[in-house]
Amino acid sequence: MSESALEISTLASLSAIAPEDWDACAGAETADGLRPVDPFTTHRFLNLLETSGSVGSGTGWLPRHLAVQDKDKVVAVAPLYVKGHSQGEYIFDHGWAHAWERAGGRYYPKLQIAVPFTPVTGRRFLTRPGCRAACYEALWNGALHIATENRLSSVHVTFCVEDEAVRGRELGFLHRVTRQYRWVNKGYEDFDGFLSALSSRKRKAIRRERRIAQSFGGEIVALTGDAIQPGHWDAFWEFYQDTGARKWGRPYLTRAFFDQARDQLADDILLILAIREGCPVAGAMNFVGRETIFGRYWGAIEYHDCLHFELCYYQAIDYAIAHGLGAVEAGAQGDHKLARGYLPTETHSLHWVADSGFASAVEEYLEAERAAVDDDIEVLTSYGPFRKVKEEPE
Repeated sequence: MSESALEISTLASLSAIAPEDWDACAGAETADGLRPVDPFTTHRFLNLLETSGSVGSGTGWLPRHLAVQDKDKVVAVAPLYVKGHSQGEYIFDHGWAHAWERAGGRYYPKLQIAVPFTPVTGRRFLTRPGCRAACYEALWNGALHIATENRLSSVHVTFCVEDEAVRGRELGFLHRVTRQYRWVNKGYEDFDGFLSALSSRKRKAIRRERRIAQSFGGEIVALTGDAIQPGHWDAFWEFYQDTGARKWGRPYLTRAFFDQARDQLADDILLILAIREGCPVAGAMNFVGRETIFGRYWGAIEYHDCLHFELCYYQAIDYAIAHGLGAVEAGAQGDHKLARGYLPTETHSLHWVADSGFASAVEEYLEAERAAVDDDIEVLTSYGPFRKVKEEPE
């Protein structure tokens, strides 16, 4: 495939491309009818963000997706947005924006290749099998062309996979490393098998937390697909509103997202609910990929000690072990996850800044930040809950 023969276009909506063409690039592994590796780059997820009004006009996330064609065949795509702010990204560049504007420039709008509101690592340059080498640069060049033609400040690719970060760095783009927490299934037969890998003190602490959480006065259920009833969606919307109002000022996702998710995403979602006297009082929403559970949202209308840890972390581990999944990704931030078996891992992003002087300053900052993140991960891992020496499990 010759890069010069490729045609690049922008899409103002996911509705402008057939789901099968997008998904042939985003998740060719789904051709066998099984789950995608990354449920967030599927056409159904990204399109639902648009049709529900969670992104689009007035949200600060204006879709301008990239599509690459070789003759009449779509061979690559990328989820691209014109951003009017830096909210819902989880790779924070507010300091860059403030410095840019103090110097008299206009930082927004900028371009973002990302999945909105989703701090989950995944491919961002989505190509059909065998097309990756030629299409990677085509997608990059497409984004840069839009930025330069419109005199935009910058282009950002957030939560990309490591090989994309390496390739982008080779092409001269700025590479940023941050961290988040991930639990890895090392072939555990059950939750007790996982606990046996921990130090005695941490085993006791987790068992105690689970006992406290499970004594809240009701039952905990894990639901997916048709088992998630309309009342469950209603309850979780209430949980999500409460958490969103406290953390972000306003929830990113609309009520329409949850209403439509019932029909379009239910098989991708694992909803873990605490139900007392027939009423859900707390819950955690996860997405399930082929190999990984992705923890996304949590909320509650009643406080019960340790219930957050149980629903968000321990129940996800239980489900992953029972279904042979390899990992649980617990989302952004939260050093409290460390004591619960979730260890720090690197995340990657790429950045292009139009002003060369500003780009040099950012590059210097990112170099120091990468070293600090490396040290941070090493120290945090050393404080993790896993046994350091051979110790007989209880």
